[in-house]
Amino acid sequence: MSKLTHFDESGQAHMVDVADKKISKRTAMAGGSIQMSQEAFELLKKGNSHKGDILGIARIAAIQGSKQTSNLIPLCHPLSLNHLKVEFELEESKHIVHMRVTVDTEGKTGVEMEALTGVSVGLLTVYDMLKAVDKRMVMHNIHLVSKKGGKSGEFNF
Repeated sequence: MSKLTHFDESGQAHMVDVADKKISKRTAMAGGSIQMSQEAFELLKKGNSHKGDILGIARIAAIQGSKQTSNLIPLCHPLSLNHLKVEFELEESKHIVHMRVTVDTEGKTGVEMEALTGVSVGLLTVYDMLKAVDKRMVMHNIHLVSKKGGKSGEFNF
């Protein structure tokens, strides 16, 4: 079993020391989905609910969430992000919104957590915007899709 890097020899949690790591280009993509009622899905598709453009607001929330990752996840390093892309795909037959967040940086540690946080906050924002119509929405399958860069190399789900 691999060593868990967020624990020292005595089992105490700590922030990983990245001082000796090389700076490299790093990219991560995360995805997730939210399923909702037909009524909520129709409001989302229109893009003009009484709260505004739901997907537009969720996109901004995902960006903001990614940028705040180190404030939300205790042992994450604060990172400078070079680029962040948020994509949505609507699956009309099942009333599902699929979301992907891709984050790029050049640094000593990866951006997997930033991509995952972006998806989580973006999907939570969709829920918040539509909860008056559908409190039974379900967020699911939030996961790392891929990552590139760093010592551990490439990963694809």
